[in-house]
Amino acid sequence: MINDVDEALRNLIKEDALSGTDVDVVLDAPTRDWAARRSGPTVDVYLYDIREDVTRRAGNMVAVRRDDGKVTGYRTPPRVFRLAYLVTAWTQRPEDEHRLLAALLACFVRYEVFPARVLSTTLVDQGYPVALSIAQPPPDNRKVPDVWTSLGGDLKPSLDLVVTLTVDVGLFKEAADEVVAPLRVRSVGTNTFPDLVDDDREGRLPDGFEPATAGEGR
Repeated sequence: MINDVDEALRNLIKEDALSGTDVDVVLDAPTRDWAARRSGPTVDVYLYDIREDVTRRAGNMVAVRRDDGKVTGYRTPPRVFRLAYLVTAWTQRPEDEHRLLAALLACFVRYEVFPARVLSTTLVDQGYPVALSIAQPPPDNRKVPDVWTSLGGDLKPSLDLVVTLTVDVGLFKEAADEVVAPLRVRSVGTNTFPDLVDDDREGRLPDGFEPATAGEGR
């Protein structure tokens, strides 16, 4: 699933932001060594954080029904994950990098969800939209400068891109068979009403027995 999102991002960037250019799109960690080896203009889309959006987790099983409404089983509700990407532009001049970042920003703000044409069959068949947001304030426990520190690279302008991915857990539990037999009464051992012993009649009282009316027996 994550590799499908990577490919969707690459397709969208090449089709929209970089259309008609020879700029490369990679998914590498932008370390200092990588930057030194790079050749040619490049857009780097680096996945640096994956975490579940627990505020959107549903705890109850979801009923699965046939066309006639009959419940056939229960499935675990889908889980939602947020994939954070560090998007950077690499050229020989800062001005060119800024132009690339501007083109990328203009591309991403046009889409709240990925268009189906750039998605893999796997993501389309899931049936859930794959959302994206760009340049939003990250949570306190996910700071972009800390990413650069961890990578050992030099801080440079970047876009924080977050993709929201819904994943089916795939757990399914079949519903128990529907009870269609009538209620049957069977007595075991000593019984006040011998006629009820091994009586297969459907919930009927023995012949000649009448239930007490209200107030009797007090």
